[in-house]
Amino acid sequence: MPVELSLGRAGGPGTELSLEQDGGVIVRRSVLPGGIRVLTEQVPGVRSTTVGAWVAVGSRDELDGHHGSTHFLEHLLFKGTPRRDAMAIAEAFDAVGGEANASTGKEHTCYFARVLDADVPLAVDVIGDMITSALLDPEEFETERGVILEELAMNEDDPTDVVHEEFATLVFGDHPLGRPIGGTQDTIRAVPRDAVWDHYRRTYVPRELVVTAAGSVDHGALCDQVLAAATAGGWDLDPTGVPADRRSGDLGPGVPVLGGSALTVHRPTEQANIVLGGRGPNANDDRRFTLRVLHAVLGGGMSSRLFQEIREKRGLAYSVYSFASGYAEAGLFGMYAGCAPGRVDQVVELLGSELDRFAAEGITAGELERAVGQLSGGLVLGLEDTGSRMSRLGRAEIVHGELPSVEEMLGKIRAVTVGAVNDLATELAAAPRSLVVVGPFDDDVAAAALGVSSGQRR
Repeated sequence: MPVELSLGRAGGPGTELSLEQDGGVIVRRSVLPGGIRVLTEQVPGVRSTTVGAWVAVGSRDELDGHHGSTHFLEHLLFKGTPRRDAMAIAEAFDAVGGEANASTGKEHTCYFARVLDADVPLAVDVIGDMITSALLDPEEFETERGVILEELAMNEDDPTDVVHEEFATLVFGDHPLGRPIGGTQDTIRAVPRDAVWDHYRRTYVPRELVVTAAGSVDHGALCDQVLAAATAGGWDLDPTGVPADRRSGDLGPGVPVLGGSALTVHRPTEQANIVLGGRGPNANDDRRFTLRVLHAVLGGGMSSRLFQEIREKRGLAYSVYSFASGYAEAGLFGMYAGCAPGRVDQVVELLGSELDRFAAEGITAGELERAVGQLSGGLVLGLEDTGSRMSRLGRAEIVHGELPSVEEMLGKIRAVTVGAVNDLATELAAAPRSLVVVGPFDDDVAAAALGVSSGQRR
């Protein structure tokens, strides 16, 4: 029977873990000099490999005056090093039919590539060069500032993006988790190159780097390639260096628990975009599998209560669902719907009443069985590609500190009980609620729909 790979404490250089998981998959973890961590999942029968270089630093870690730096770096690392200009980086992947990209989060940043197994050394060399030796050329910096401003403007034109970003800000307030991941127009315009360079030199260091790879990959060879890339980049690979501690809920200032609030954002749209919710469990809460089941029943598919009540029965929305985001010490829980502007009050009332009914009446054994089946199928299907497996390794190392096998994860889902789901629903329903409405409104429709005396307007 597969055994959970517990990553435990980060460990020092030379720390090695290895385990065979489902279907002959071999997972290995090594800590290299400087505290660099390397995790691989060797998947039989595939010819491709996805490699990711994770820096365990995100937008929440930016210092005052550095806001927007994390997203800036995601762009700038592709713009050149002493060994390669931007075109050479792009050509390196195009020449082998590979795909390369990056993503920024509130708590980590990842640069990744999917290539044939023979081209893994190339991918590691290029990404390693970018991570260790980015130039942040002043001229390229200003050019990319314009590109990022256009990206933010594009997001501002998408009311779905706006409503989710504003909801996080409303729930988390002035805490760093409430800041937009990509920065704002004002912070991107204001941040100087020196601040971004400072952020880069402070955070892109060996102890924060996690390299993960899944597919046709040789663990020992990958470790050698990562060390070679870090050495070529001039990193100080202290033989006694240890990885950074994993982020936990008791690090840094606590996230304030705010009362319910409302925000109306004016946009000349055809639809109103609505998010109603509040605080939820953090990323490592023991109830995270219970939360998955709750979402499957409440708003996770065509048979979910929100979909059936708001779309199928009443025809009030095309898109309606529930969601959650977990971070080290706090999380978000919310319900989204897009509807005609004149139906905001009705839809908000239905979102809230469905959550209240969920808490009051609980779920049935049949709903639990369907949710478990839905989640089990989705979990297995989601791991059919090397990119998903690479990401699972990164989250396991940076966030959870453990890597359950697929069978163990299925077991955790099957172990969820009706009572556990009902208890969590009761807790979520009792928490203060915040509401964001984005649409063609001059009046404070969010405050009126939430039933508070006044709210914010933008």
